[in-house]
Amino acid sequence: MTIQDRVEFQFRDMREQAATAIAGMWLFLATEGLFFGGLFLAWLTYRVHFPAGFAQAARRTDLAIGTINTMVLMTSSALFACGLPAVRLGHRRRLILLCLATGLLGLVFMGLKLYEWRLDLARHLLPGAIARDPAMPPGAALFWMFYWLGTVLHMAHLAIGLGLVAWIGRLAARGRVHPGYYTPVEAVGLYWSFVDLLWMILFSLIYLGAS
Repeated sequence: MTIQDRVEFQFRDMREQAATAIAGMWLFLATEGLFFGGLFLAWLTYRVHFPAGFAQAARRTDLAIGTINTMVLMTSSALFACGLPAVRLGHRRRLILLCLATGLLGLVFMGLKLYEWRLDLARHLLPGAIARDPAMPPGAALFWMFYWLGTVLHMAHLAIGLGLVAWIGRLAARGRVHPGYYTPVEAVGLYWSFVDLLWMILFSLIYLGAS
């Protein structure tokens, strides 16, 4: 019996143990949702109070990079979602390839976002610099404060997700996930989809804010 097949003493069987693990992931994601929900609510509140400032600031973002990154992250999420039926059917090699593709697309997202940050810094799109610019309407600096806070937090969650995807790939390579035990694949899939959802909301707030 391998370690992942062992039923801990507090559970009746593997099914109950797996259900508890997935419920724990949902609970964790709920707390993360509350955290980001506060950020998004504050963002929308200030956007209502300073529509001109937020709209002008949003026009200085790079919609092309944001759109490409959105497509990249959505594709990566779809690919990793295919890993769950793959492991259920015992297709270990397919799961490994899906993890590699997901990780590669995640790195592409990070690279494009870092490049975009570099462009933002070159144009001095920082809250302090914007606040000192008399040509900027009220609220523009707030937009950039939320922009940097939201994207940095999302990048941190993405980096954690990439580590988890790599871990799943390693488990698959060692044969430690299989049709009888695939809870880690399901849990990481939920987390990766959450990271994708966060970006969908950020994309709307950042790049579509001028409309």
